[in-house]
Amino acid sequence: MKVECIADTRCILGEGPLWDEKTRCLYWVDIKAPAVWRLDTGTGETKSWIMPYRVGAIALRKTGGLVAAMKPGFAWIDLDKGDVDVFARPERSLPDNRFNDGACDAKGRFWAGSMDDMETTPTGDLYRLDPDGQVKRYQAGFVITNGIRWTADGRKLYFVDSAARTIWEHAFDLEKGLPGPRRVFARLTEEDGWPDGLCVDAENHVWGAHWGAGCITRYRPDGTIERTIPFLAPNVTSCCFGGPDFETLFVTTARIGLSEGQLALNPLSGGLFAVTDLGIRGFAANRFAG
Repeated sequence: MKVECIADTRCILGEGPLWDEKTRCLYWVDIKAPAVWRLDTGTGETKSWIMPYRVGAIALRKTGGLVAAMKPGFAWIDLDKGDVDVFARPERSLPDNRFNDGACDAKGRFWAGSMDDMETTPTGDLYRLDPDGQVKRYQAGFVITNGIRWTADGRKLYFVDSAARTIWEHAFDLEKGLPGPRRVFARLTEEDGWPDGLCVDAENHVWGAHWGAGCITRYRPDGTIERTIPFLAPNVTSCCFGGPDFETLFVTTARIGLSEGQLALNPLSGGLFAVTDLGIRGFAANRFAG
């Protein structure tokens, strides 16, 4: 196994890595210095596009471009034209909220969770954006929603309650797009930090990022720990599989909240990391069908 920083971008709050197998590019976001980043793995070139609002999550569209969960709501992003079009604002009555993590299910619906941007009040809920533009709300009552991902068959949903240090598991009705009752998949201790973003591999093991503990844990399907991988960054935020055979684990990190001393010890914080030679594969991210 090899762990290295492949893009020293020094993001304030790097999040949401997303692999595009068609272009062999890796996308991710910086939430607090709002931007969409792209790494072309063929050339090694990185590029960023400044966003007008804080952007929590992005997903690829089948028709091209991106769909995003941003501070004001759901938006289309056309990076080639530099256009951002917010078309749905489901939380107008909650000005202190913003959207955080999100992803598409196997039917091409985009799910994203909201959160209190001050990280104190449990006003975060889960939203489903359908391909026809309709938005459905599912009450969660979390301070910080995170880590919305599915197993390879789309029948199990993982949803993170970061402030409660809990990863929840839901049976998922793929046809109807409905999460069932939740049960605890994993709980973290104070020493473990806080659970952040996650991904699922082809063996239906869950890879969870630890904010404040500088690592990623691979959980077996029963929630027990299979391995833990340390990083040279205290705030590990999320991960995804990509590369030609989906055998590379891409990992985002953040600089926010770190003291000058911590940054001196961890200068690669905010960079994009890659873990190779794992002998484990992931699978392609679902694309938004609208």
